[in-house]
Amino acid sequence: MIAPAPHAPELPEGARAIRVMIVDDSVMVRGIVSRWLSEEKGVQVIATHPNGQLASDDVQKSQPDVVVLDLEMPGMDGLTALPLILERKPGVAVLVASALTRKGAEISLKALTLGAADYLPKPDASRGMAAADEFRRELTSKVRSLGQRVLKRGLPRIASTAAPVAAPHPAPAPVTAERPTGSPAMAAPARIRPTEPKVPEKLKPYSMSPPAILAVGSSTGGPQALTRLFTEIGPALSHIPTVIVQHMPATFTAILAEHVGRAAGRPCKEGTDGTLLEPGRIYVAPGGFHMVLEKQGKDTFIRIQDGEAVNFCKPAVDPMFRTVADIYGRSALALVLTGMGSDGANGAKVITAAGGSVIAQDEESSVVWGMPGAVVAAGACADILPLGEIGKKVTRIIQGGRA
Repeated sequence: MIAPAPHAPELPEGARAIRVMIVDDSVMVRGIVSRWLSEEKGVQVIATHPNGQLASDDVQKSQPDVVVLDLEMPGMDGLTALPLILERKPGVAVLVASALTRKGAEISLKALTLGAADYLPKPDASRGMAAADEFRRELTSKVRSLGQRVLKRGLPRIASTAAPVAAPHPAPAPVTAERPTGSPAMAAPARIRPTEPKVPEKLKPYSMSPPAILAVGSSTGGPQALTRLFTEIGPALSHIPTVIVQHMPATFTAILAEHVGRAAGRPCKEGTDGTLLEPGRIYVAPGGFHMVLEKQGKDTFIRIQDGEAVNFCKPAVDPMFRTVADIYGRSALALVLTGMGSDGANGAKVITAAGGSVIAQDEESSVVWGMPGAVVAAGACADILPLGEIGKKVTRIIQGGRA
């Protein structure tokens, strides 16, 4: 059993807490993560489990909005439990956690293809408290964003007429959840609506110049979106280079590049300092560094910078977008896909000011409508499209059709 969780701050009247299940074989990790989340306003840890079997058996009873799922556990691991959890609790957002290794990156991306909403690399113990603080910030922000999205969509969950949840009590059944004591009782179900960006009255016009580069920024939900997008647009990319910033740590970005390359049917790799941009090739910003572009004569080269984080992100979309705007101007075509935060909004404004075109993913098809929503709120896009329509639009624009 984990230590009793402290009472979370009170919720606004009529709101319901985000219900979280924690699944990890380490009792220490379960206790720490439970305490961190229980201290967050509007978050309630309703169950913890040491393996995937117990979690998948309990998910219908516990009714979580978000499951924090360790992928590497003895017994039933997270990758095996994931489809069972999604089947037994439709609409739940699963945040998978894994080690910051190549194996961890591979199974995390595999989990995303199986339906996980997002991933969370575990902290590097060699970095000490700095890594723990960063992990806590990322954990709490992702749980909150995913949970609010689940509540806002109003997906099937606990009926408001259901009997109150009984207080936990000892039971011999092995599937009984570890339930933190001292957690606030579940409030009546209600939707938590994040502040919604104001949609501009008028979209920016598309550039009349043919694109000479495609620049893409994404975060939460990005790996899934990128795979789908590049499966559709890959054949159209033979005459222009493509640059991508996905918020991911080192190692993960290398694996992502392999996935995107297979989806597009084109060469794709992490960007390296001094690399010449070539048509038909795709370059992914390496984790832990910013990737920007530099013009030398008629050629454009990648520059890798180890500067401060921008918008709490490294790599960040804004630095890349600014250099894309400076070099390509009206010939820049940029996409801002699903993601948490506002990274990319300032860079999108620079691209549109230079005469280029920016497309933002719409709210309904985004896992989290943070980044694209910020671009919309900034009035910096020419279109707001579902993911399923972005590929067709991009293909038509690149091939010279009317936007």
